[in-house]
Amino acid sequence: MKPMVVGTRGSKLALIQTEQVVRELKAQYPSSEFRIRTVRTSGDKSSEAPLKSLGLGVFVKELEEALIRKEIDMAVHSLKDLTPELPKTLTIGAVCQRQDPRDVLINKWNRDLADLPLGARIGTSSPRRTAQLKAQRPDLKILPVRGNVETRIRKARSEDYDGVLLAAIGVTRLGLQDQIAQYLSTAEFIPAPGQGALAVEIRQEDEDMTSITMVLDHAPTRTAVTAERAFLQRLGDGCQEPSAAYAEVNGESIVMHAFMASQDGQHVFTTKAVGVSSNPHQIAMEAHQQLIEKGAHILLSSD
Repeated sequence: MKPMVVGTRGSKLALIQTEQVVRELKAQYPSSEFRIRTVRTSGDKSSEAPLKSLGLGVFVKELEEALIRKEIDMAVHSLKDLTPELPKTLTIGAVCQRQDPRDVLINKWNRDLADLPLGARIGTSSPRRTAQLKAQRPDLKILPVRGNVETRIRKARSEDYDGVLLAAIGVTRLGLQDQIAQYLSTAEFIPAPGQGALAVEIRQEDEDMTSITMVLDHAPTRTAVTAERAFLQRLGDGCQEPSAAYAEVNGESIVMHAFMASQDGQHVFTTKAVGVSSNPHQIAMEAHQQLIEKGAHILLSSD
């Protein structure tokens, strides 16, 4: 059998993640050969441009195109980078068991968010993080920041910034957890859908890859992220405001924390919905409806 080609971004973190997936595949299929191929995405090429200006799927589009052209057999992504709607011919072959989903605060004083000095300059290019930061600490100055994890941590201690917000999983996978001042609770600081989980994307019609990647799939994580992604789909393209949902599965039950907010963090609507894990789409619908009833409809009004 010819080697299976596993596509990934070329960053240090992406390669660590992909090597982890390949190790697990080799453990299941010791006689098979897997080759890693790096693909440069538009998000990597435009490392200083604001993410919002680059459009959706900036870290996955070129990998998906390589999959469609059959240049690679599977692609490993941070699940939060995937768009709510995949290209028609592609599917998620496996959702790996979720690791730490939280956001973390890194700053030059090594303080918690509540203890930062007035007007501290915190770097993030995420509208989701910006809105939640402004809601909790309206005095903070939020500055855009790009670059890989190591670069952003370095900027947190530079002259231009006092700190940054990052995903915990990226920091810990790089062995830099000693830099973390605070892990932010998922109930109070809701992470991006899919944060902390890896997705292995394949072609829908590729039965071999469907069978091979299936061994990596973690059912509770898949259920949780399916609910989170369904929440995003319910918002649709009409909602440009910050939003997120985080779900946890415990046996037959599923709990979802979700929020919608204005860009300035002045209007923040949060909810907690409980449902059955057998119907992740239902919990997404209920969380969305609860937010609308709490007043989040004001964020959806057309221009």
